[in-house]
Amino acid sequence: MAFIRRRGNAWYLVHNVRRSGKVKQLHLARLGEHPRITDDVVRQVSRTYPKLDVDWPQLREMVKSRVELFQPGSPFVQHLVRSLRTVNLDLADLYPTLLQWGESPESATELIAQLRLLRSTVDVKLSQFEQTAHSEGAARSFR
Repeated sequence: MAFIRRRGNAWYLVHNVRRSGKVKQLHLARLGEHPRITDDVVRQVSRTYPKLDVDWPQLREMVKSRVELFQPGSPFVQHLVRSLRTVNLDLADLYPTLLQWGESPESATELIAQLRLLRSTVDVKLSQFEQTAHSEGAARSFR
């Protein structure tokens, strides 16, 4: 059975196999600092190890239920806040005229698509936080 393992700052999808009477860990995929079981990971592992039976829904649930995600002082949350600050500063320095000088029109189109995706994701997350605050009777607003 495959499972998620942390080694250092990175998370891995691993599977134990027995070779010559000894258990060896087979690294199926590197999931990075913030483990996510994406469709790309599923395709990569399924292609590389076609005979391996992996319970993908269970693995996705294991990743989602990590307690570390919900602890305000956790390294994950601290890294997320730092990343958001960096993105805000980078976006503040980005001007539409800079896109015209880029290497290709495709890069400008991709950047605009990612910015739209970011805007919709932020809107959804803010709504979720506001609903949670209202349901808990919190007086503060997240806007």
